[in-house]
Amino acid sequence: MTDAVRVGLVGYGMAGRDFHAPLLRATEGLSVTQVVTGNPERAAAARQELGGAHVVSTYDDLLAAAGELDLVVLATPTQLHAEQAIAAIERGVAVVVDKPLATNLVDAQRVVELAATRGVPVTTFQNRRWDSEHLTAKRLLAEGAIGDVVRYEARYERWRPQPKDRWRENLTTEQGGGQLHDLQSHLVDGAVDLFGPVTSVYAELAALTTAGDDVTFLAVEHRSGIRSHLGATSLAGVNGPRTRLLGCAGAYLVANVADETTPHADWRDADDEHRGWLVRGTLREPVRRQPGSAAAFYPSVVTAIRDGAPMPVDVRDSVHVVEVLEAARRSARDGMTVRMDGTT
Repeated sequence: MTDAVRVGLVGYGMAGRDFHAPLLRATEGLSVTQVVTGNPERAAAARQELGGAHVVSTYDDLLAAAGELDLVVLATPTQLHAEQAIAAIERGVAVVVDKPLATNLVDAQRVVELAATRGVPVTTFQNRRWDSEHLTAKRLLAEGAIGDVVRYEARYERWRPQPKDRWRENLTTEQGGGQLHDLQSHLVDGAVDLFGPVTSVYAELAALTTAGDDVTFLAVEHRSGIRSHLGATSLAGVNGPRTRLLGCAGAYLVANVADETTPHADWRDADDEHRGWLVRGTLREPVRRQPGSAAAFYPSVVTAIRDGAPMPVDVRDSVHVVEVLEAARRSARDGMTVRMDGTT
């Protein structure tokens, strides 16, 4: 395939408009030809911002023209992901699914099995794998800079006591709302990418201001023996460090999510060339930033569709993330550690 990859973008809310659309526009070899949104204001914005894209009001309208598409990007509410992905796969169209792949393991497996049977490329938009702190942590681990790992901690913590009026806040956790399916999808995927598959999960979930969980904590053990502590909440009046990777020879500390402020002024990045700190007790030194950007995601998708190369995120990892999130729901419900072999 030498012509531009023709893309149908499904959803033009925060995920579609703010995350996917800018990356799609910036990627050579991609052309957004269709957009799905039933919201008149978003439809007008899509027409203005995406040039010649044809805007339709329903996913069925887009599927009716599936023969004119090479890729469908699903930037829709989580509970729709699996069925919408299956519908595109059945028509032979490659799919990028915004995280997570599905709300439950059975549906995630259905997507992957059908994609394998039909030979249709599928991947999940795990853009945080290309964040500079994640790539910098991977490099430090490869270099052995902190020695044997003691524990990995990662957080997305915000202060939002008055929740937004969106589907993420208005749907229950079981329906795909809440922090577990939103931010913990990133945190679990990052931990799996760094340390491999998870064998056990302990979770605490609470829904205090929203229908779905707004306070979440996961303690997971990887097959490698390393433990990860992962926290996501919208009720943190003061946030903890974004990353704290502890080892026997030191620690890697990142104070804040990129482009967000931190109350821990002493631990801000030293300058634009560095990301976080290597800390050994009272000694610390800034860590050279490993360049990274989510802009690397869609060029890999183009290569996968055109040349048969692997998709940027192995969809089997995405199934495992869903498996961990499902185990977390069971752990929080029953107040126990859940082993991934089905035992407790």
